Amino acid sequence: MERTGKQDRAVRAARVQAAALASSATSACGPSPDPGSDPGTREWGADPYDTARQIVLRQLDTAPRSRAQLEQKLSQRGCPPDVAAAVLDRMSEVGLVDDQAYAQMLVRSQQAGRGLARRALAHELRAKGIEDDLAHEALASISDTDERDRARTLVDKKLRAMHGLGLEVQTRRLAGMLARKGYATGVACAVIREALADSPEYLPD
Repeated sequence: MERTGKQDRAVRAARVQAAALASSATSACGPSPDPGSDPGTREWGADPYDTARQIVLRQLDTAPRSRAQLEQKLSQRGCPPDVAAAVLDRMSEVGLVDDQAYAQMLVRSQQAGRGLARRALAHELRAKGIEDDLAHEALASISDTDERDRARTLVDKKLRAMHGLGLEVQTRRLAGMLARKGYATGVACAVIREALADSPEYLPD
């Protein structure tokens, strides 16, 4: 009986030690991964093409976007590159993704709304991932006269809000505004001189 008791105690001790080792290994390495527990796996596992299409459509429903912007969004969501390329290629074929139309729309809206000059617009197009040839084509729609007229409108509007300030202060602030919007120094100086000369504040009595 004594020998049997010793054997039982040895078996129990071995089991306790095995359990302790298993617990230590689990603690160190973490639980075994469950393929279905990863959100990315769940999202892209069933039909990644349909998932990518839905993401792109939601993005386009919010605002117009370039192909590069949509690629970036899909990449951020973990979309496989080949899936993203196939979906965007198809959407380009049917006209839902059109970088040429997007570039032209961006140039028109930013030139009219924010008064950006071609240099600043070129920077905007590069930031959106528009290819150089499409950017040049879109920027060609703005003539030198268009750009100069828009600069004059900006200067006249700001000048009305600076009535009473010294000539030097007005000139410096107007030049800074036009520089931030991408206007060349020569254009800015000419427009500012004309606007100041036409300003009622400086017309002779």
